[in-house]
Amino acid sequence: MHSGDATIVLPPQTINAETLQRIEEAGRAIARALEITGPFNVQFLAKDNQVYVIEANLRASRTFPFISKVTGINLIELFVDALFQQEIAPVTMPSLTFTAVKAPQFSFSRLTGADPLLRVEMASTGEVACFGEDLEEAYLKAVIATGGHIPQKGIFISIGSEEKKQKFLETARLLASLGLPLYATEKTCAFLHQHGIEAEMLFKIHEQREPNVLSYFRERKIDLAINVVDNYVMKEVDDNYTIRRAAVDYNIPLLTKVKQVRLFARAIVNKDLRAIPIKAWNEY
Repeated sequence: MHSGDATIVLPPQTINAETLQRIEEAGRAIARALEITGPFNVQFLAKDNQVYVIEANLRASRTFPFISKVTGINLIELFVDALFQQEIAPVTMPSLTFTAVKAPQFSFSRLTGADPLLRVEMASTGEVACFGEDLEEAYLKAVIATGGHIPQKGIFISIGSEEKKQKFLETARLLASLGLPLYATEKTCAFLHQHGIEAEMLFKIHEQREPNVLSYFRERKIDLAINVVDNYVMKEVDDNYTIRRAAVDYNIPLLTKVKQVRLFARAIVNKDLRAIPIKAWNEY
């Protein structure tokens, strides 16, 4: 997935102190080696406390103003002072007592036939920044701000590989706790039943049998669609594409990543949108 389509969270939620230190050391080493004065954008891959640099660009990314807003540090002012060799006092990033999320906005509904699956090409056409007391609150605000909503009628689930089904199991139990009807394709439905989760089986669109996914989309019985597949799996008749495209065409919120669905499920289970306080930016 292109980094421009990613959801950004500040402060980091799952990176430990050792990995953070290595990221900072690598960033400083790059700045020294290339004699960089102003902002630059580095993409890191971190796994098991090993840090790898994917790419470095001599420009400010769109995360640059987001970090300024979240931390309260005027980064562009620092850049201008550095550019004109002004003396700059050491800057310390504050310890944040809240969480901020930058989430992408997509316009697949305006692109007839486009597959709303995220790949290496950037697909987002905008973004929002939301603040909250914790990750779930900030993310739920971001979902609402980008045109999503909390499901009230029914949730459709289609998960590809067995590995992804296992990773999805905890999330499926969270969604079941909402008390909404769950609908699923044949294999996903069998998996849910195997683990004691109630779901109604729907036929895929190309099967042209009832009850059918398309009919339930059309009749507004479903207001959240989850379709998680392996990107490398290609079929002559791509059932998953037709499901994703139908969800977009019927204006049904669509989630396609396991981590994304897990976070959204935690947010709607643990948070009451009506009880979330509305605060101005400076109150954080």
